[in-house]
Amino acid sequence: MEDSFCEELLPYYPSPAEVEDIHSSYVANCVFNVFLSYATIMLNIITIHAIRKSSSLPKPLKTLLLSLAVSDFGVGFIAQPLYTWLLVKWLLQYNPGCVIYTLFSVFMNLFFTASFCSITVVAVDRILAIQLHLRYQELVTHRRVVAVVISVWVFSALFSLRMFFLSSSVKYVTLIVGGSVSLLLTTLAYSRIYYVLRRHKSQIQSLQVQQQLQQVTQNVEVASFASLRKSAVGTFYVYLVFLFCYLPRFICLAALKIHGPSTYLKIFSLYSLTLMFLNSCLNPFIYCWKMKHIRHGIMNTLRNMTGYRNCFSQSNDSVL
Repeated sequence: MEDSFCEELLPYYPSPAEVEDIHSSYVANCVFNVFLSYATIMLNIITIHAIRKSSSLPKPLKTLLLSLAVSDFGVGFIAQPLYTWLLVKWLLQYNPGCVIYTLFSVFMNLFFTASFCSITVVAVDRILAIQLHLRYQELVTHRRVVAVVISVWVFSALFSLRMFFLSSSVKYVTLIVGGSVSLLLTTLAYSRIYYVLRRHKSQIQSLQVQQQLQQVTQNVEVASFASLRKSAVGTFYVYLVFLFCYLPRFICLAALKIHGPSTYLKIFSLYSLTLMFLNSCLNPFIYCWKMKHIRHGIMNTLRNMTGYRNCFSQSNDSVL
């Protein structure tokens, strides 16, 4: 089963002759992915620590963001080094072997599917928080969210192993259908979020012309609306960057399936994969930019790390 899978996969990877023709593209991707992998690992470790330490984030949202950060960490820690190893082997014109191809495909599909599903679940969570409002905490409990996260990872593991049990055409159909459904759900969720937030804003503005006796209620509504709006906007930016980084890969896969592998499409495949890896490095920046509580946690973590380094260097100087 593994050998047949590799035979099916090999035409989409470069031959020795093609590596010579596009040598500069492989060197550029290899160097960039080495630095990108390290940045992704470090940034997501800090982000995971900051999310865990944040006491202001709702538990369901915190759990979902942790799942997304863990999948991004897995991309930088496992999938991206395997990809870099493949690039090095291709540059040296060595055959990486079926095991490396298989490991890379399995882990890449695992972590990318987990990220994809986590972003969809975050979007659904935010629309539930906005629409259910006071009933949200009653219906969306931490235990249920943990069950959803476990289901996401189990589904991602099964989806990544589908390559061993399904034919090539069925694999592509499942990828297209699954990706389309997830994108549709996420887009509809954020469209609904925009509509509800706009309507909610109009309702809050109408409260401002009512009697002073309702001032306390108005303040609570405004504060709650502002908090939900900020979390929804933050996760929406995660979704936009995700689309920017993942759509070229989907286009590349469709072109490879329709037109067959060619040198130019293989170059496009290289850069589209690197762009997908870049997404896992960019997410921590979005959290830091758009989510105040996570930003504070990240900044505190960086301060503590800097203070520890300074203390360590001073102790070394005193010893010397």
